[in-house]
Amino acid sequence: MKTVGATDGPAAPLRLTRFAHGGGCACKIPPGELEAMVAGLLPQQIPGRAGGSDEDRLLVGLDDGDDAAVVLTGDGKALVSTADFFTPVVDDARGWGRIAAANALSDVYAMGGRPVVGLNLLGWPRDVLPAELAREVLAGALEVAGHAGCFVGGGHSIDSPEPLYGMAVTGLVDPDRLLRNDAGRPGVPLTLTKPLGVGILNNRHKRTGEVFAHAVETMAALNDKAAAAALVAGAVCATDVTGFGLLGHLHKLARASGVTAVVDAAAVPVLDGVRESLRAGYVSGGTQRNLAWVRPHLDAGGASEDRLHLLADAQTSGGLLVAGELPGHPVIGELVPAVPGTTLVIR
Repeated sequence: MKTVGATDGPAAPLRLTRFAHGGGCACKIPPGELEAMVAGLLPQQIPGRAGGSDEDRLLVGLDDGDDAAVVLTGDGKALVSTADFFTPVVDDARGWGRIAAANALSDVYAMGGRPVVGLNLLGWPRDVLPAELAREVLAGALEVAGHAGCFVGGGHSIDSPEPLYGMAVTGLVDPDRLLRNDAGRPGVPLTLTKPLGVGILNNRHKRTGEVFAHAVETMAALNDKAAAAALVAGAVCATDVTGFGLLGHLHKLARASGVTAVVDAAAVPVLDGVRESLRAGYVSGGTQRNLAWVRPHLDAGGASEDRLHLLADAQTSGGLLVAGELPGHPVIGELVPAVPGTTLVIR
């Protein structure tokens, strides 16, 4: 098969998003299906460690759908480990690499940790797309990992029908200063550190080829400063907002914490151009599945479908959602005592 772009004459600009059935975190397995898939998978007993010891205890695993796993080591510290990969979210190869790396690193920051080393995860249709593009993806990721002070030590690649890229990341975290999604308490405000709407703009980009540079820079920005600010503020509960949207991740946080989350929709920050794109119908299938999943637990308070789609928009490399107030970032709601049958209230 002839490699795309290998012609003797002028070629049309190569669009990576055309080689993927979905884009970014919008291509995740729907949250309801995923929960059914992992239901009943409990932490395993490791041979020779019956009863477990503090030295090898799994602090965070599958239980509540946290952003990463956390394991105690023998020196009073803990390892935080995660993996994340997806299909192209933008057509620019280096930009995709930057976004994918920031997204994978975000899971470590969402736990209050510091990334130490990442491994590339690359799937490439080698008979269709040139290897030079794959190199650009890896270069973009290396750039962002460098900004994070995170080593990149190789990884793994396969020949795949669609281009895929991401990273497996290992970091360190203080076990006494974990950020986790089951630690929310009533009376605590909710802060969001990045604006919503990248899923809508990415969907428009995939369908029209229009480029939204401000959305790319938002996705490629690290959540390191937000995580540090959350720890300084004494926060103990947080998650990052990615493929399940603000409502999906907030539902998981509220459910795990045994509370209800109230969202002030007017206070939620939104990227420029998103509302116009939303009115034009640029809503991904992932966003629609997110809303369908949370709707049985949602008191929408008369919010329009457009507003609900924005709040459920499938983000890629979104911001941190922190139970606590962070200077310089908007408070978008609060946690309140549990309302039976309802984890989310829109006002």
